[in-house]
Parts: sequence; structure tokens; C-alpha cells
Amino acid sequence: MTVRPLRLLLVDDHAIVRQGLHYFLGLQADLEVAGEAANGREAIEQARELQPDVVLMDLIMPELNGIEATSILRQEHPNMKIIVLTTFSDQDYVLSAIKAGANGYLLKDMEPEQIAEAIRQAQQGLPQLDPRVAGQLMSHIAAPPHVSAASPERLTEREMEVLRLIAQGRSNKEIAADCGISEKTVKTHVSSVLAKLNLADRTQAALFAVKHGWA
Repeated sequence: MTVRPLRLLLVDDHAIVRQGLHYFLGLQADLEVAGEAANGREAIEQARELQPDVVLMDLIMPELNGIEATSILRQEHPNMKIIVLTTFSDQDYVLSAIKAGANGYLLKDMEPEQIAEAIRQAQQGLPQLDPRVAGQLMSHIAAPPHVSAASPERLTEREMEVLRLIAQGRSNKEIAADCGISEKTVKTHVSSVLAKLNLADRTQAALFAVKHGWA
């Protein structure tokens, strides 16, 4: 009896990453690349149309990030396997992805053969974690509980609005248009948000907002 190859959906905003994955995974007899998407919104549309077995999901993308897309896909397709494939190993990203419903979390510098095998294992129902990611989770679990300093009360109403728009992938120009303020004012608000929440950049701000349910 012929076994049907596992159908894959590749989601990444970098075409060169998708092309590399498509080439290697397409060489595997038991794997078939059914489609590609450049952002979370496209991923949701493609998943509805193609019904892939496994989705390889990047985290940081325009329009809709990987965590938001994973959450939506998990609700719409409970049996679909979703594996995050990213460059970020920080525990905040890992925890957010797992809470959103990801079945695995891999780093992009893994060997291609390891990615292919993780796809097979995930389809069989086995959670897939890069060893370095597992180490982050172990540290998080072993660490004593602490009260987070993050609180929406620390931000003004306008700063919260800007943070939500950042989490939606909006540019400063788009935020300015949505809020009816200048781009210079937006930059000031963004800087204030990052400083108050002790975050390094917009990417961290977006994932932080999603993690805390502020998006």
C-alpha cells in the first residue's frame, strides 16, 4: 500500500528561506511541499485551501505574526501540526508559541535532516523542541516565581494603542495615519513604550503584547 506523503505549508517572510526549505524537503520521498506563505494572514488562507498536514511557521512577519497565526490555525484546524521555525530562542517567544498551540519549536540553524525528522515526529504526535529551547524552558520552570513589572497601567492610553498597532505589524507611517498623529510623535511613543517595558525593539514589543494579551 502506498503511503501518502505528508503535505507541508512553508510560512516565512523571506523568500530565500522558503526556497531553501522547499528544495530540501521536496527531496524527501515522504514529504511534499503543498504551498508557501509570506506572512501569517497568507498562512491562514493557504491552510484553509490546501489543508496541509504540517505547517512550518516563522515568528516575525508582517501583517500577522507567527504566534497570532498559530493561535488562529489551532482553533480552525485542531489536528493540523504547527512547528515554529525561527532564529529566536528566548523563553518568552517559546512560551508564547506553545501557549498559542504550536506542536514544536525549532531553530533555523538546525541541520535540514533534523528539520525533516522533526516534521515526521510531530505528525506522529510527538512534541518537537530544539535542545537549546528545551534548556530555556527548564531554566524558566526551575526559576523562583517573581512578580512581573510589566503592567498596562505603566503605559498611557495612547501608548497602549501604539503597542497594539505594533503587534499588528503596522509601520510608524500606518500608526500615524490610524491615530491621526505625526510619525515623529509615533516614534516618541514607541521609544517610551520600549523604555517603560524594558524592551529592546519593536519585535520584542509585538511578542510581549501578544504574550500578555494586550494585542
